[in-house]
Amino acid sequence: MWKDSETELDFLDYDYLLNILKDTITADSLLPASIGVYGDWGSGKSSLMYMCKKRLEQEDNKIKCLVFNGWLFESYDDAKSAILGSILDEIAKQKRMSTKAKNILDGLYGSIDKFKLIKNGIKFGTDILLTGGFGTLVDVTVNTVLKQVSDKVDEADLLEIKNAISDELNNKELRDDIRKFQQEFAQLLKETKISRLVVFIDELDRCSPNTILDTLEAMKLFMFNGKVAFVIGADERHISYAVNSKYKEIEGSSISIGKEYLEKLIQYPIRIPKLNEEEVEIYIACLLLQEELLQNTFNEVIEIIRKERLKDFTQFSLKNVIDEISNEDAKEIATESMIIARQLSSVLSRGLSGNPRQCKRFLNSLDMRLKMAQYKNKTLDRKILAKIMMLEYIKPSLFKALAELSATGKFTQELSIFEECKDIEPDALKIWKDDVWVQNWSKIEPKLANEDLTLYFYFTRTSLDEKVNYISSKLSPAAQEIFDKLVSKSSLQLKDAIKKANTIGDSEAAKLLEAVFNSIMSDTSIDKDKFDAFLCWGGSRESLYSETLSYLKALKGLQISMSLAPFLVAFAKKTNKISEMKEMTDRWITENSRLKAVFTEIK
Repeated sequence: MWKDSETELDFLDYDYLLNILKDTITADSLLPASIGVYGDWGSGKSSLMYMCKKRLEQEDNKIKCLVFNGWLFESYDDAKSAILGSILDEIAKQKRMSTKAKNILDGLYGSIDKFKLIKNGIKFGTDILLTGGFGTLVDVTVNTVLKQVSDKVDEADLLEIKNAISDELNNKELRDDIRKFQQEFAQLLKETKISRLVVFIDELDRCSPNTILDTLEAMKLFMFNGKVAFVIGADERHISYAVNSKYKEIEGSSISIGKEYLEKLIQYPIRIPKLNEEEVEIYIACLLLQEELLQNTFNEVIEIIRKERLKDFTQFSLKNVIDEISNEDAKEIATESMIIARQLSSVLSRGLSGNPRQCKRFLNSLDMRLKMAQYKNKTLDRKILAKIMMLEYIKPSLFKALAELSATGKFTQELSIFEECKDIEPDALKIWKDDVWVQNWSKIEPKLANEDLTLYFYFTRTSLDEKVNYISSKLSPAAQEIFDKLVSKSSLQLKDAIKKANTIGDSEAAKLLEAVFNSIMSDTSIDKDKFDAFLCWGGSRESLYSETLSYLKALKGLQISMSLAPFLVAFAKKTNKISEMKEMTDRWITENSRLKAVFTEIK
């Protein structure tokens, strides 16, 4: 199996992207710089950044690289301070730092504390705004603050707030301190002899709009001087959405605020293309070889692939790689792996949109099922299993139909019509006769019509997933788009799905509710993000309230974790189903006493 995360191994031939990213970072004339690594989810943005980080550190021992995962700081009150503090913390790790450098560092930490005051002021209800990032602090009087919070805090706290804000905003001249921060940070880099600072910002498109904007605004503080580069890995559509969610479009103008903002902030965009069929084949082959070969042999094969690509990537062929492998055992394994890669690539490149992460997850699922069969003392043919799983992933309704036919005498008769291109009208599979995808799939070796697939369907049976896929296959395109957003586990996608709730009718809304619930129950434990989406959708219209309650009644107290309680409380209050929810929570508490403390708000 393969780890479902970033990697420093380049199976995607991203070397040309890596080099242009590295060249931009190391060009002093371009710094300070902001660079965007754009691509779809799972396209390899994180891997590209990690490969670049490794290459930079190998070539320059005075460079300082930092990876800031925005999603890990999602729950922090102040994302600006989090990233600023992370940068200073990384610099503070420098060995043999001079006294002057330490003093500058201490002063910069103090500046961050002042910046936090702004955020704290907002918490108390003031309207303190920073225009153009940290550029200019909009004037605000202490009386404005006190007027807005006077009914929320006691007199002693009011005095403390007044003294703190007066001291920082008036006496210490926060405006000058921001400019001073920029100047002193550049001095710090010189004093510590850091050749350049590179901040890789990852997972930003998984964050809330506020966190995204806070992080982007923090970047601006460093965009004035010094050898600094920020590299943002994200789906640019999510960043634009975050900007649009805060700044309204100009009425009567065709200008996209999100697009204009992003183009102004990101100076050098680098876009990762989707993999084509040949690239998917090579990627899958590399993954399979990594799993099958010993490390030393695998490294030798990867080096052969690299050299063959360098000759002329437009003429690259895996067959040439096999011819160059000297070890006969390795050559046999490589040949088998490449046959499977060729089998899968034509289908997965289109069905999974050439997405590396989706391809890896497909292979992980394939590998797991082969091993499950071994634990049952059974052996499955990997090529047969792979072909069946293509249906499971891309044509789930046909997969379900074939699984049902395998228990009858009609399976061979029906499937052979497709595989042998017979001029006969199928019966149970009639609706797929003119499907080009199915026709191409039928031609892929091995043929399945005369195989006993009982074991294969046994190890691919996932009844709840089949039900989810069956339901979703019956939805309109608009409803299908909403379903995908609801189960995406992205807060941005969830908000967009709820906004589009009024675009479908009650019937489809109910089907969506059922599909999301079944998706939740197909996992071994309740996923917090999916559960949130389920309740948000259930509370999106009155016709779904009772339906949502009926699904919740099927849950046991031991299935409810404490992290799910806030979503249940919010649903009860929004729908005014307090008494119904109280009945359920009382039962859950008897089954799981730890829940007592978290359901006090449902009375």
